[in-house]
Amino acid sequence: MTRTVLIVGCGDIGSRVARLERAEGHGVSGLVRSAQTAARLAAQGIRPVAGDLDKPDSLAGLKGGWATLYYLAPPPASGADDPRLAALLDGLPARQLPDRVVYVSTSGVYGDCGGDWVGEDRPPHPQTGRSRRRRAAEEALTAWSRRHGVTAVILRVPGIYGPGRLPLDRLRAGVPVVREDESPYSNRIHADDLAEVCFAAGWRPAAEGVYNVSDGHPTTMTDYFYRVADRFGLPRPPAISLEEARRVLSPAMLSFLEESKRLDNGRMTRELRPKLFHPDLESGLAACFNASGPALPGISAR
Repeated sequence: MTRTVLIVGCGDIGSRVARLERAEGHGVSGLVRSAQTAARLAAQGIRPVAGDLDKPDSLAGLKGGWATLYYLAPPPASGADDPRLAALLDGLPARQLPDRVVYVSTSGVYGDCGGDWVGEDRPPHPQTGRSRRRRAAEEALTAWSRRHGVTAVILRVPGIYGPGRLPLDRLRAGVPVVREDESPYSNRIHADDLAEVCFAAGWRPAAEGVYNVSDGHPTTMTDYFYRVADRFGLPRPPAISLEEARRVLSPAMLSFLEESKRLDNGRMTRELRPKLFHPDLESGLAACFNASGPALPGISAR
């Protein structure tokens, strides 16, 4: 029988996962809420399944029967939990539940760790609203999976970079960074490699529980911006003190500066054994440069 999967949140990463599944001859469906998205997915060989996570009644007709459900949709922008995930889980037919759910969470659930190396046994301590909603979703999925005997795999993902996912606009605008001696540690994963990790989590028989996802080579956030600027031939941004940054940077930017951690990806590499094409920032940025070309005006990336 052909393996079939459902992808919820079939954007950039979801589309990459779909390509990996289809390359293995598996059937892929994607949850959609608009005709435009349905047409886009159909053009990629993904079967559209109608449903809106913000309208639970629209999920009542889900047929089920998927081997793996990949959940990559974000929670709402406010609130204490994730009603979207809850609506989907409630809408799944009880007699045709997936064998496995792969949930893409965030490493932000750990909060600030003072630059320590962090393994999956570190107790979560989310400090922002978005991280608290992700943590609530993790707990809800874990409880649901135990009740129904479904394997749950939770991937705690840091910053994602790749073509179209680089801070080129910020660098062109000259937005300052924190001095390197005060800059927090940050972790990252190339978009191609995140898709590989998701795919491995979806079919490795022993995959279960929580996995930190990263390339295993954390650097300071300022070092990341400098290296992107150097690779694309842009001026390095001005450096300011953390104290000054708290006065001039946006709350969203500051939220990233208040957390420092280095993710231990040992469990991921041992158990999921994904194929990492870009195991460090140098190789990943080189691939981005080759895909995008020089940082000419008009190339937008975030």
